[in-house]
Amino acid sequence: MMTSEMGRRDFVRQGSALGVAAMLESTLACRVGETPAVAAKMPTIKLGALEVSRLILGSNQFWGYAHQPGTAAADMKAYYTDERIMATLDEAASHGITALASPPEQRWLPLFAKYREGGGKLRLWIAQPHGKPEQMKEEITLAVKGGAQAVFIQGGRADEQFAKGRMDVLREWVEHIKSLGVPAGMAAHNPAVHLEAEKQGFPTDFYFQCFYRPENYLAEDRAKAVETIRQIEKPVVGYKILAAGRLAAEEGFTFAFKHLHRKDGVCVGVYPKDRPGEISENAQLARKLTA
Repeated sequence: MMTSEMGRRDFVRQGSALGVAAMLESTLACRVGETPAVAAKMPTIKLGALEVSRLILGSNQFWGYAHQPGTAAADMKAYYTDERIMATLDEAASHGITALASPPEQRWLPLFAKYREGGGKLRLWIAQPHGKPEQMKEEITLAVKGGAQAVFIQGGRADEQFAKGRMDVLREWVEHIKSLGVPAGMAAHNPAVHLEAEKQGFPTDFYFQCFYRPENYLAEDRAKAVETIRQIEKPVVGYKILAAGRLAAEEGFTFAFKHLHRKDGVCVGVYPKDRPGEISENAQLARKLTA
């Protein structure tokens, strides 16, 4: 067992050049949750009182939210076993990523508890409740009880209420998050949602702004998103900066950090089955472009 543990540590120090498959084999042979003793440093931002890495790990791929045609969703769900999810979290932590954004999926809650109890290194969960409107407050409460250190309303749900003229409902949800003692935020695909929330004085601590409208992924919508972000004084996390895998990492990260303020960050998921070394590449880009 000592030889296996040392081999895994040597592998992680070498980075991802040997490929994620080798990393996973080593992780499963040893105890899931081990990472190098000293993680690479990453610039940080503040979501309310919560300090997180400027690059946040996304979770869409974990749950099969592919935003791609064909079998992509099913392939992601099959690939991301519990063990692979935990190994991905630890690899992210080894590159200085400190937080994950994820809905309080039924599968995630016990998995996160197991991961933390097993010594997992990525400790910060930013919850993204996305249930039906009548269940939203219950889901928010469930997330905080399950260990979420910050909560933001999922973009699709915020867009729905905005389109219906129900900003009062969105405010209630944000206020409920605040009542539970954690930083509160909102996401949106439509940039106008956040500007209206700011106009109405919502008690938000941060926002998540989608770079694209998921129904079409037009470049012009990305321009509108960053224009909106630059008008908001609170921290904003850009997501889908790679257009759900349609852009190369270099292009997407460069555009994002060129237009974001220092207070802002990005949230990016990974699917290393087809792109070994993706976590390392993303982390290196984030460090380089924010230096």
